[in-house]
Amino acid sequence: MKQQTLCAVSPFDFTLSRYVVLDNGLRALLISDYSGPSASGDEDSDGEDEGEEEEEEEEDDESGGDSEDGSEEDDDDDYGVDEEDDNEGKKKKGNAEKQSAAALCVGVGSFSDPSDLPGLAHFLEHMVFMGSEKYPSENGFDAFLKKHGGSDNASTDCERTIFQFDVQRKSFKEALDRWAQFFICPLMIRDAIDREVEAVDSEYQLAKPSDSHRKEMLFGSLAKPGHPMGKFCWGNAQTLKQEPKQKKINVYKRLRAFWKKYYSAHYMTLAVQSKGQENLFHLLYIKSHDLPKADFSDMLDPFDTPAFNKLYRVVPVGKVHALNITWALPPQEKYYRVKPLHYISWLIGHEGTGSILSVLRKKCWALALFGGNSETGFDQNTTYSIFSISITLTDEGFQNFYQVKKSHHVLLVFSLSFFGEIQKIEANEFHYQEQIDPIEYVEDICENMQLFPKDDFLTGDQLMFEFNPEVISAALSLLTPEKANLMLLSPEHEGQCPLREKWFGTQYSIEDIEQEWKERWTGNLELSGDLHLPAENKFIATDFTLKPSDCPDTEFPVRIADSDRGCLWYKKDNKFKIPKAYIRFHVISPVIQQSAKNVVMFDLLVNILGHNLAGPAYEAEVAQLEYKLVAGEHGLVIKVKGFNHKLPLLFHVIIDHLADFAASPDVFSMFAEQLKKTYFNILIKPEKLGKDVRLLILEHSRWSMVEKYQALTAGLNINELMEFSQSFRAELYAEGLVQGNFTNESVNLQFSKLPAEVPVMFRVVELPLKQHICKVKSLNKGDANSEVTVYYQSGPKALREHTLMELLVVSAEELYHVYPTCRNTSGVLGFSVTVETQATKFNTELVELKIEEFLASFGEKLNSLTEEAFNTQVIALVKLKECEDTHLGEEVDRNWAEVVTQQYVFDRLNREIEALKQMTRTELVSWFKEHRGQNSRKLSVHVVGFGAEEIDEEGGGKKQEGVKGKEEDSSGSTYGEVSKLTFLTASPKMTGSIAIMDIPAFIKGLPLFPYHKILE
Repeated sequence: MKQQTLCAVSPFDFTLSRYVVLDNGLRALLISDYSGPSASGDEDSDGEDEGEEEEEEEEDDESGGDSEDGSEEDDDDDYGVDEEDDNEGKKKKGNAEKQSAAALCVGVGSFSDPSDLPGLAHFLEHMVFMGSEKYPSENGFDAFLKKHGGSDNASTDCERTIFQFDVQRKSFKEALDRWAQFFICPLMIRDAIDREVEAVDSEYQLAKPSDSHRKEMLFGSLAKPGHPMGKFCWGNAQTLKQEPKQKKINVYKRLRAFWKKYYSAHYMTLAVQSKGQENLFHLLYIKSHDLPKADFSDMLDPFDTPAFNKLYRVVPVGKVHALNITWALPPQEKYYRVKPLHYISWLIGHEGTGSILSVLRKKCWALALFGGNSETGFDQNTTYSIFSISITLTDEGFQNFYQVKKSHHVLLVFSLSFFGEIQKIEANEFHYQEQIDPIEYVEDICENMQLFPKDDFLTGDQLMFEFNPEVISAALSLLTPEKANLMLLSPEHEGQCPLREKWFGTQYSIEDIEQEWKERWTGNLELSGDLHLPAENKFIATDFTLKPSDCPDTEFPVRIADSDRGCLWYKKDNKFKIPKAYIRFHVISPVIQQSAKNVVMFDLLVNILGHNLAGPAYEAEVAQLEYKLVAGEHGLVIKVKGFNHKLPLLFHVIIDHLADFAASPDVFSMFAEQLKKTYFNILIKPEKLGKDVRLLILEHSRWSMVEKYQALTAGLNINELMEFSQSFRAELYAEGLVQGNFTNESVNLQFSKLPAEVPVMFRVVELPLKQHICKVKSLNKGDANSEVTVYYQSGPKALREHTLMELLVVSAEELYHVYPTCRNTSGVLGFSVTVETQATKFNTELVELKIEEFLASFGEKLNSLTEEAFNTQVIALVKLKECEDTHLGEEVDRNWAEVVTQQYVFDRLNREIEALKQMTRTELVSWFKEHRGQNSRKLSVHVVGFGAEEIDEEGGGKKQEGVKGKEEDSSGSTYGEVSKLTFLTASPKMTGSIAIMDIPAFIKGLPLFPYHKILE
């Protein structure tokens, strides 16, 4: 066994790395993390620890003037829409140990799929987790991780497959042994194959409505015949079950042969992060052979085909106009020390004055732009590298897309410059970077080990080591118009695209790029006076000193300013000791929730404010200062973070633009049209529609997405927006939190006094002691995906009950491979189970009955739970809440959750831990029984997809009246009408459940809980 020590890479990297090559050829990097408090007790001691942290309501999809709006890769480009529900800060105390983590990268991926079994590499990634000879339980590893506060995941790329997990440190040794067995002797039993094929097929079905996945599959189909880029990497029931059965292919034998051939130790790289130096003896038993790794590097120029350099018109699933300009270049991985594509992406993606995007925005042609290479296997592998420019277009930009394309070529002829500034910025960020979660870190490092020499394992994917004009010029010289492929997405293409991509069914057409435009692009270009390279950046930090404390240190934030116009909370960071800080403000206004129209106006205001800031604040983003504007339910949330030296400068730029808010009629029209598309794209997603329906029922006076869509399509004008902005700014109350490397100084903001206190939550409807079901048809015509949520309401409870519900969730996750959710809806507690399915496979009512079977079975197991097992679960949840914060941002998130909800219980975790230690098994069992049965406050929400298992005729349903749109039957459009909901009746199977066919009629007259905060 060979080993070598690698040095720490920055003053804030509290790790020591040891590189080891095992006798079987496996290469490992052991990262010993000595940050945080010392371990209490022996690392290898046995003991019952950990549980699972509370699942949050839904992910924070905070958009609306979001400064990070440039990526066309993100399917959810939801402008101006708040997607916060009832989230709280991450439930970690921040004074105990971090998790330990490991990740293993196998040098094989979907490129190695056999031609007669597409998706086999992805399928194998699933199957190796289905038990091992030493630990045969099919879900035993997941159960072990849940019991000890861990998690795991895996992913298959073109040439690599990565597996990763994290767990409490005391349980890491056993977890590593269990995990290693998947690569030593996985069971992969025959009986599990059909079940896991369905899991792979469900992933495929859930991905089908995603425009980003659809674009990738269509693009891959343009490769030369026989090139692996054209393979169907996902796999589904057709390729892994039905066709093999017809062709008499033994999938089981082929799966084991694939594992034996490719899951060899000398193809593997491992990264481990823990407190001590871990013993890797388990991994010596992974078998190895002498066969060379799969090599595709001789299959160059896959897109040197007649199908490339064309214009592809595509019908997207969502309502969006987007232009993707793509070049296929020779592989660029070998130039990682120069990173030519990264440098070029800085030029293209620049959004400040003189940039491509600023010119396009000025013309009201584009909303967002992303340029570069994502460094995924799809974008970069051993056969090619992609450079792409993706622009979100306005309606007018769509009509002028050829001229949009020309603008990008103009900038590419500029000479090389400002490499030094980029290098300096990135070096600063790397030098002072905060630690990330261990599981994310080891995932990155194990992949780096496949790509870079050992001295660059820790830095190869981040630093720009050297400036090489020849390499950059060579890449630039290939980005010519005649080598570009254009993909234009628009709903306007509907009915004009006769071709269909094989696997995702994407409708498209192909045409030659107009000769006139080719000649204009390749001729003598006139450089626009509006286009120029960036000026010197005033936001780049130069002072990285740590500020001395000018007041006594405190464990929690303290209020340092308080008036009838606002208050400010402050905490000096003396734990992480980095020259960075966070500033967050919640600017509350009573006018937002007065009508659906006002909510729409507020969304527009936040969007246009973000648009106005794009130029002035972009340099701050370049200098690694981040900002985000969120259109919250009751106010504007402003978040800024980064190096503290220039952070106040960015914050004041934002405040000044809010104070001087203005919009031109063209900009107003552009964003009104875009917001309409955004609302549509949210409503066609089953998970978003289900959430909207559930909260429309539960939260009194909430304006639904459908009502917002109706208000927007009814017509608004610029004068109404300006009137709204005046009234919004006339009555404001601001609450702020400043945390990090600042001294005790307040931020002065001038706002007018509110006439009365504005609640930052809704009142919640008290559901009847009966079972109700609300079934609505999916608004995405043709989408098979359905979602079922079964919700049990508890009520406005205290902190103890909230912690009891968290314990209930931990119990369910440990006893079953099911993930219930503890819900805190405007202070009213409840729990739910959500299942995604497809209407081609299951009826949603059958799914609900299965959920009820699960809950009944869970109740029986809970009743028979021993005191010892109960105590184990309590200890597990306590340990999770004591888990150490990885970086300052986690502590800030937790404190901010208290400020933004006006609860201010900054020691909530301490209180929850004390409550947990006093809980009894009887209390848990009684609480669950109390919330079940015929007299429970139960609400089921079904979003019903389109498929054979569901009745697709709408005759049995009732439509909620809304704004008139296209008549679906006469138009034949694949885009459904989203300004109304179609309610479906429940079948006799749902005995005892009352169908909700009219939400306003149902909630009218129902009592409301008082405003409630979980304080005691």
